[in-house]
Amino acid sequence: MKSYILQTSVQEEDDGRWSAWIEALPGCTAWGYTKEEALKAVEDAAELYLHDMLEAGEELPREGVNVVEAPVVTVNL
Repeated sequence: MKSYILQTSVQEEDDGRWSAWIEALPGCTAWGYTKEEALKAVEDAAELYLHDMLEAGEELPREGVNVVEAPVVTVNL
Protein backbone atom coordinates (compact mmCIF):
# COMPACT_ATOMS: atom_id res chain seq x y z
CA MET A 1 0.00 0.00 0.00
CA LYS A 2 1.18 3.50 -0.85
CA SER A 3 0.06 6.73 0.72
CA TYR A 4 0.06 9.99 -1.21
CA ILE A 5 0.53 13.21 0.76
CA LEU A 6 -0.62 16.30 -1.13
CA GLN A 7 -0.19 19.89 -0.03
CA THR A 8 -3.60 21.54 -0.16
CA SER A 9 -4.63 25.20 -0.10
CA VAL A 10 -7.89 26.47 1.39
CA GLN A 11 -9.48 29.89 1.31
CA GLU A 12 -12.68 31.37 2.66
CA GLU A 13 -14.66 33.11 -0.08
CA ASP A 14 -16.59 36.39 0.24
CA ASP A 15 -19.89 34.49 0.47
CA GLY A 16 -18.67 32.37 3.41
CA ARG A 17 -18.02 29.18 1.45
CA TRP A 18 -14.58 27.56 1.41
CA SER A 19 -12.52 26.65 -1.64
CA ALA A 20 -9.78 24.01 -1.62
CA TRP A 21 -7.31 23.05 -4.32
CA ILE A 22 -4.13 21.07 -4.90
CA GLU A 23 -1.54 22.97 -6.94
CA ALA A 24 0.27 19.77 -7.97
CA LEU A 25 -2.90 18.41 -9.61
CA PRO A 26 -4.15 20.98 -12.13
CA GLY A 27 -7.92 21.36 -12.00
CA CYS A 28 -8.25 19.45 -8.72
CA THR A 29 -10.48 21.84 -6.81
CA ALA A 30 -13.52 21.61 -4.55
CA TRP A 31 -15.60 23.71 -2.20
CA GLY A 32 -17.70 23.33 0.93
CA TYR A 33 -19.78 25.32 3.36
CA THR A 34 -17.05 24.76 5.97
CA LYS A 35 -13.27 24.37 5.77
CA GLU A 36 -13.64 20.72 6.76
CA GLU A 37 -16.22 20.08 3.99
CA ALA A 38 -13.94 21.67 1.40
CA LEU A 39 -10.95 19.61 2.56
CA LYS A 40 -12.96 16.37 2.47
CA ALA A 41 -14.29 17.21 -1.00
CA VAL A 42 -10.82 17.95 -2.40
CA GLU A 43 -9.50 14.76 -0.75
CA ASP A 44 -12.17 12.75 -2.59
CA ALA A 45 -11.36 14.56 -5.84
CA ALA A 46 -7.62 13.91 -5.41
CA GLU A 47 -8.22 10.21 -4.82
CA LEU A 48 -10.09 9.93 -8.12
CA TYR A 49 -7.54 12.12 -9.90
CA LEU A 50 -4.57 10.01 -8.75
CA HIS A 51 -6.41 6.76 -9.42
CA ASP A 52 -7.11 7.84 -13.01
CA MET A 53 -3.49 8.97 -13.53
CA LEU A 54 -2.07 5.70 -12.23
CA GLU A 55 -4.56 3.62 -14.18
CA ALA A 56 -3.61 5.50 -17.37
CA GLY A 57 0.08 4.91 -16.67
CA GLU A 58 0.78 8.62 -16.27
CA GLU A 59 3.66 9.82 -14.14
CA LEU A 60 2.77 11.64 -10.93
CA PRO A 61 3.98 15.21 -10.44
CA ARG A 62 7.33 15.39 -8.65
CA GLU A 63 6.58 18.58 -6.72
CA GLY A 64 3.81 18.77 -4.16
CA VAL A 65 3.23 15.00 -3.99
CA ASN A 66 4.98 12.84 -1.41
CA VAL A 67 4.66 9.07 -1.67
CA VAL A 68 5.09 6.88 1.39
CA GLU A 69 5.38 3.12 0.93
CA ALA A 70 3.11 2.43 3.92
CA PRO A 71 -0.26 3.38 5.31
CA VAL A 72 -0.25 6.69 7.17
CA VAL A 73 -2.53 8.66 9.44
CA THR A 74 -2.59 12.42 8.99
CA VAL A 75 -3.83 14.96 11.47
CA ASN A 76 -4.74 18.46 10.36
CA LEU A 77 -5.07 21.08 13.09
